[in-house]
Amino acid sequence: MGWFSRTKSRGLGRTAPLRSDGPQMEIDRKAVVEHFREFVDTREGVEAYVEPATSVTTTTVVLIAWDGEWTRRAVGTPQDAFALSKKLGVPAYDVNQTGYPNRMREYNSRKRRDDQRAQARAQGRGNPLRRRNEA
Repeated sequence: MGWFSRTKSRGLGRTAPLRSDGPQMEIDRKAVVEHFREFVDTREGVEAYVEPATSVTTTTVVLIAWDGEWTRRAVGTPQDAFALSKKLGVPAYDVNQTGYPNRMREYNSRKRRDDQRAQARAQGRGNPLRRRNEA
């Protein structure tokens, strides 16, 4: 398959974009604020990380709690993101300058491991990590 053949619409013979509505997507700002408010009110040490817009998504904010638990929502523009974090009373960082904190990666690893163990127990296989380490 050639590079340009990927952009052809099936059966229409015209090119079609290979992306969603991206930065032009509609955002339910009220729902975003409610979700973030609930996250901030029920967790400690929350910080906001502003992610830049891409060709597929608009600017997003990732809220990360002290234990690494996180949530992400689209917000529109970087200005909206920093204004929202100020409204929520949490510090905001540009992820391009700071990167993500290690606690987020550690949380993802713990969650994945716990999910694998729960799935193995549900299927009656015991602890899959123990067997892997014993082999």
